[in-house]
Amino acid sequence: MLREVGRKNTTSSYMWVYSSGQYSQYPIRLFEYQPGRSGSYPQKFLKGFQGFLHSDAYSGYNKVPGVTRCFCWAHQRRYFVDALPKDIKDPAATIASQGIEYCNKLFEIERKLKDLCDEERKTERLKHEKPVLDAFWAWIESVRGSILPKSKLADAVKYALNHKEGLMNYLQDGNCSISNNLIENSIRPFTVGRRNWLFSGSPKGATASAVVYSIVETAKVNGLNPYKYLKFIFSELPGVQFGQHPEFLEDYLPWNPEVQKLCK
Repeated sequence: MLREVGRKNTTSSYMWVYSSGQYSQYPIRLFEYQPGRSGSYPQKFLKGFQGFLHSDAYSGYNKVPGVTRCFCWAHQRRYFVDALPKDIKDPAATIASQGIEYCNKLFEIERKLKDLCDEERKTERLKHEKPVLDAFWAWIESVRGSILPKSKLADAVKYALNHKEGLMNYLQDGNCSISNNLIENSIRPFTVGRRNWLFSGSPKGATASAVVYSIVETAKVNGLNPYKYLKFIFSELPGVQFGQHPEFLEDYLPWNPEVQKLCK
């Protein structure tokens, strides 16, 4: 960030990204610029929210009251992938590969449940995924004593043990997700772009970027052509008195049937 009052140009700033749930009727992605990574930012943004909060295991989210935290099995799997030995002929015979296989089983089952309603999904998870999870935790206990400390494999096992509750919480509600991939996929275009532009010129510029990315990524997850949608709202919204009548915005939201027809 450049030209931010009271901060050096080399100071890191952050783009926070919030999302509706994977199975929400109206998919939303919202980017928010903040100068830091304190848990006070999501605490403020999510004030009044109660429910399940999907995220990585960053402890700052513990400041958000009234939520049940759900951690990401894709992160857990990544720990095992990083622990695969590079100099062994048969990595499939390693402890790390066994951990990956447990994760793969969960994701394989999950793919079969995507078209179910929330109650059906919860029932099927308890029937088919819970036994895999029980076997996984028993396996973790059986191997933890044979792993070298300060190794990547030790990190994978430690991550699982430290976050067991959060990794299991998605079973409580069929609307929960098994991973945080949804939001990671939405933030990827920003991450790729940042490698090119490197920084924002000012906090106002970063906030403007956040607004544009929010509009574009929300349009995309609602099946719209982002260019058509941006052209539509830039052409139509200037004449709408939504400041006095915010309900008028309903006609311009990405899931509105008419918008769906115009901006596919």
